[in-house]
Amino acid sequence: MGLVRRRTLEEPPTNKRDHRPRRQTLARRNPLRPADPMGKMFFNTLATFTEFEVDLLRMRTREGMTVARAKGRLKGKQPKPTARQQTHLVQQHQSGEHTIADLADLFSVSRATVYRVLERRQNAPAPSTSGVQ
Repeated sequence: MGLVRRRTLEEPPTNKRDHRPRRQTLARRNPLRPADPMGKMFFNTLATFTEFEVDLLRMRTREGMTVARAKGRLKGKQPKPTARQQTHLVQQHQSGEHTIADLADLFSVSRATVYRVLERRQNAPAPSTSGVQ
């Protein structure tokens, strides 16, 4: 019986089988394409997980905003004219001295803002002056 000798890395291959290319994996032979069934399944799975992550992010954002709103930390954008300026704007409009465009120029706001202030003040409940109800 002969001794089994191991080949080192420097030695050339001794038979033809060592020259054959190694068996390729499925991923090398068949890259994923969206048109074939495996590609469709793979991309649909990725899309499902991506959509799930986006939904989780939206849910957490809404929860955080609800908590902040409950604590009084989320107020949104404040109106440009202050409450005092809004009162003055409404008084000027009711007096009839100025047009909407004049009021917009006077308070450095757009005409849409003037209309919005007037609408809010018109729809707001009137403060009660009597303490007894």
